Amino acid sequence: MTGSVLRRVRRWIAAGTLVSSAAAVAVLSAEVAMAARRKYVDAESAPAVEGEFGDTAGQELRLVVMGDSTGAGVGVEAVGETVGGQLAQRLARRGWRVRLAGVSVSGSRCRDLGPQVSRALLGRPDIAVICIGANDALRGSTLPSIRRDLGHAVGRLNASGVHTLVGTCPDLGAARALGQPLRLIAGRRGRKVAVAEAAATRASGGEPIDIGRITGPVFRSDPGTLSEDCFHPSADGYRLWAEALHPAVEAAAGRSAAAGPRRRRA
Repeated sequence: MTGSVLRRVRRWIAAGTLVSSAAAVAVLSAEVAMAARRKYVDAESAPAVEGEFGDTAGQELRLVVMGDSTGAGVGVEAVGETVGGQLAQRLARRGWRVRLAGVSVSGSRCRDLGPQVSRALLGRPDIAVICIGANDALRGSTLPSIRRDLGHAVGRLNASGVHTLVGTCPDLGAARALGQPLRLIAGRRGRKVAVAEAAATRASGGEPIDIGRITGPVFRSDPGTLSEDCFHPSADGYRLWAEALHPAVEAAAGRSAAAGPRRRRA
């Protein structure tokens, strides 16, 4: 949670677009203030999302993870606990030799994906997994800009022959770091962002995975899915994300293998 997020919420409150009663405004203002004072996991504590997984005799698969703090693994300490690491381990158990790379940057929005795409393509990946959307929801990015920026990123990857999957905005209504009714408002906004992301991803040749819909109910019921800051996923939370993403990632790996050594161009 950043100051810009909180300032945006305050502007919404001041404009009267969220609530009309003075009491509700007071409650929301208090929740914003509490969220501002809360200590969140330091992005610098995240592990490096990189490594090789699986038998060296297996067929090579290059996997890159992009996006925000969730792609970077904020909330856990080991690469094997990140969503990328857990996906790589699952693929390795299926016989792949996975080369994992991560270019995610904590705090990123869809508009920040351009440089990440450039860095990702340097490694000539077979599959890209993008985890993005929470910051767009919390910082008030417009839906048209989300569709434009994400669509452009997915389109660039697709044009380079990279099978691209997007984990859309998670269920912010499960973020215990946010009090009610702020959490409810964030959850509703997150759903709108996820729908916009899904549409942009499909239109640009990628495959969206609705992380919020698939994993949200468990995150809401199980506090153990969140890290110590009650905002970023824990190792168990990232495991749920990996479970949601894995079928599509494994299918993409099969398509990549069928396509042959191809196509890898920077």
